[in-house]
Amino acid sequence: MSAVTDTVRITAPGNPVGQSIRDSLVVAKRNLIRMARIPEVVIFGLIQPIMFVVLFSYVFGGSMNIGGSTDSSVYREFLMAGIFAQTVTFATAGAGAGIAEDMHKGLIDRFRSLPMARGAVLTGRTLADLVQTALTLLVLAVVALLVGWRTHTSVGEVLGAFALLLLTGYAFTWIGAVIGLSVRTPEAATSGGLVWLFPVTFVSNAFVDSSNMTPWLRHIADWNPFSATVQACRELFGNPGVSTSDAWPMQHPVWASLIYSVLIIAFFRTLAVRKYRSAAA
Repeated sequence: MSAVTDTVRITAPGNPVGQSIRDSLVVAKRNLIRMARIPEVVIFGLIQPIMFVVLFSYVFGGSMNIGGSTDSSVYREFLMAGIFAQTVTFATAGAGAGIAEDMHKGLIDRFRSLPMARGAVLTGRTLADLVQTALTLLVLAVVALLVGWRTHTSVGEVLGAFALLLLTGYAFTWIGAVIGLSVRTPEAATSGGLVWLFPVTFVSNAFVDSSNMTPWLRHIADWNPFSATVQACRELFGNPGVSTSDAWPMQHPVWASLIYSVLIIAFFRTLAVRKYRSAAA
């Protein structure tokens, strides 16, 4: 911690944007070092999505009707975009708990005494969470290939899908940051970070075809930002599950996912920085 403190303390005043970037990278490095020293956090973060892949693939695979087919291999390809998207959004809980823990332990007060950009603490934390999410996605993709998932498009489109997933995950970590700054304990941040994620991820097209839902629920699912990312990834991967909905996000899922992510980042980052300043005042 002293090394990080010294690094930040000697940051010379200059271009505010450049200083904010440097400070954010220093804080991100601090959090990555911390993650490396507590590997069980990363390991447990990998186990949960792997369990979802195996359980959903083999338990529900033969009972789901996707495009008129109940073939389990078809459902696996349909499923994986949803599992990928769920994994990146569930990182929200970890982000919120981490920030709440830093607040609880008084670490934020130590950063306050340093000549650093106010938003750098939060930006650095979310960037470190993004790196961990990327590692989780890599491992999850390998597991998905082992259980039969395949892509049917170009390498560029596949990489574009994963980039879209990381952008969505980064956007949702800012929601976690707001939650972490709004509660008193890491435990409350974890609970608060998960309680709203379940309806967001399950009232969507992630695990079932939304066309089978009742009309009012399907409308919610089709306009769900999470559903837009899932649908975009299915298109970019070339997996089954093309939507028949007339909702704009389902007809233009890539653009919808990008717009949703940018709006979420803009709104919740502004709110998080404001709450950080008031909490640290």
